[in-house]
Amino acid sequence: MTFRRLRNLLLIALLIAVVAGCSSTGGRKRGGYYKDDGPGANPPSNLDAVPDAEPRIEPLASGANRPYVVFGKRYVPMTGDQAYTQRGIASWYGRKFHGNSTSIGEPYDMYAMTAAHPTLPIPSYARVTSAINGKTIIVRVNDRGPFHDNRIMDLSYVAAYKLGIIGPGSGEVTVQRILPDEIRRMVAQRESGARSAAAAPAAAPGGTAGVSTAVPVVLSAGETPAAVPMAPASGAASGGTALNSLPAPANAGAASGPTPLPPPATAAAPVLAAPAAAQAPAAAGSVYLQLGAFSQAANAQSLAARVNSQLTAAGLPPAMVEQAGQLYRVRVGPYADRDTAMSAVHTVANSTGILPTIATR
Repeated sequence: MTFRRLRNLLLIALLIAVVAGCSSTGGRKRGGYYKDDGPGANPPSNLDAVPDAEPRIEPLASGANRPYVVFGKRYVPMTGDQAYTQRGIASWYGRKFHGNSTSIGEPYDMYAMTAAHPTLPIPSYARVTSAINGKTIIVRVNDRGPFHDNRIMDLSYVAAYKLGIIGPGSGEVTVQRILPDEIRRMVAQRESGARSAAAAPAAAPGGTAGVSTAVPVVLSAGETPAAVPMAPASGAASGGTALNSLPAPANAGAASGPTPLPPPATAAAPVLAAPAAAQAPAAAGSVYLQLGAFSQAANAQSLAARVNSQLTAAGLPPAMVEQAGQLYRVRVGPYADRDTAMSAVHTVANSTGILPTIATR
């Protein structure tokens, strides 16, 4: 009797273990690492078009870079310019944390190219490369985590999507920090490209008017607008080029002053064409200076509120927020024509610390 009872108990225990194991494995395969997490109910349809984070020099957030202890383990964040490369498992976090405050104090946006890391500086930038398919993305590190020994980074939903690890829930990656010297070179190249595009001559007579139409870019909360040439050549999204951190977190360390802008280029005297060959100008009052675009209305309103005091002090019109589909664009204007808008670029940039792009409706 005792033997039968013992045998039955062992069989029951074995059955429970098998069922639990199957349940755990099945749950892991359905999506993100965290329990009850997953994609949003209505994710944007253009996730493939979301650009990488645009690296820029930002002051470190002092409160997010102090040593700390989680689950009895002590972590010491990096605060210098040392190189960092690590290979390991990355996972992702989605709707369960969407809108929650990150370690830097910004709301978490699952549709922005951001990531969490236990010790990389906050904020900082990193290249993340999938060991499975070789895809590489650039993310902005603005949060702490993951706090599991078998994982090295938590990616936002869209970052994980672009690396192809949404379905499995995790994947092997290589994380490489982008150091400040490289970031300065990247910023210089972007600004040089933007200036070259702005100074490019108009189209030949008979062509379309040389007005570039800015395409909104999806940005994370607190992330500065992406810097791209004013005339997109391949459908890349465009926004304003931030010249310094925007916005700086309340607990951030002292920020360096905004990068001084070069003097405005002196335009050559235009050659007047015959009336029959004149280019068709943009519709009067349809040209704007765009400072950025966001996936969250609150973030766009925050930027507009911050720059409006600076614009008003400089005697410029205030920025407004316009909704375009699922994006919210921060714009100054309208201006009568492209030349009038171009003449205001330097003043707006000096006042706000953001180099705007020319945009039309």
